[in-house]
Amino acid sequence: MIRTIIKRVLQMIPMLFVISLISFALIKLAPGDPINSFVTPDMNPDDVERIRQSLGLDQPIYVQYIRWLANVFQGNFGYSISNSQPVLEQILERIPATLGLMGTSLFLTLLLSIPLGLVAAAYEDRWIDKFLNGLSYVGISIPVFWFGMILIDFFSIRLGWFPSLGMRTIGETSFSDMAWHAVLPVATLTFQGCASYYRYVRSNTINQLKEDYVLFGYAKGLSKLHVLARHVLKNALLPVITLLGMSLPQIISGAFITESIFSWPGMGSLGINAIFQLDYPVIMAITLFSALLLIIGNLLADIAYTIIDPRIREKE
Repeated sequence: MIRTIIKRVLQMIPMLFVISLISFALIKLAPGDPINSFVTPDMNPDDVERIRQSLGLDQPIYVQYIRWLANVFQGNFGYSISNSQPVLEQILERIPATLGLMGTSLFLTLLLSIPLGLVAAAYEDRWIDKFLNGLSYVGISIPVFWFGMILIDFFSIRLGWFPSLGMRTIGETSFSDMAWHAVLPVATLTFQGCASYYRYVRSNTINQLKEDYVLFGYAKGLSKLHVLARHVLKNALLPVITLLGMSLPQIISGAFITESIFSWPGMGSLGINAIFQLDYPVIMAITLFSALLLIIGNLLADIAYTIIDPRIREKE
């Protein structure tokens, strides 16, 4: 396992390099000019050119990329074009909010979808299975941004139960206040996540219930609950671990969209603002950090797969 981890960590370097190269090229090819945010109608063209030179945007694209990459290797992601603040400080300041939102929704997704999938498979084609299937189809079909706006309209505007925007109430610093603000965005991500994971758990459990070891367990007099919890669950979760690693891009992109809807001060809202303002340094930093999170997530999924399935350990 240690060799696998070292190998995957070494593979991260060229992967991040390719991602940064492609992202930098796409950003530079995108329409728009970040200088426009500094330009006024009565500004002298020489002043505009001096601003361009001060930002290093007058150089060829490959020179800009090399300079940016050299600074990144030194731990310097540059300064934001829009607010002149260090990019790395802004990222580190907002990462906890994004990870907290993603981590909470992912934990609740697994906590709800796994038992619901087991129950639906155990009572296949009965009323509870049909009800949960219908609910999962709704969750898969509804776009995350639309569901978030529905929650805001119903629970915030009409009922007034939860705050609709922000991470904290002005002047409040308690954890309970932050948790109260997180209810709706976490519910938005959890509902869509549960719909996908539930389908996989249910399908895998149904296949496992047809295996000989399940029939043998029933023949020994074991209860259905005992067979599901002690034998079927572990085998049914193996494909879900792979799905978890593969779905991290959707989780992160969903968190970005949700943050913009609920004004959650995380990497997503920072990235959306940077895109509208053509803030290249911030966009590149968020892209790299997001890619790093995805790679680490897939690595953790592989490690968990190895721990749970002994057959994988024997092959290594």
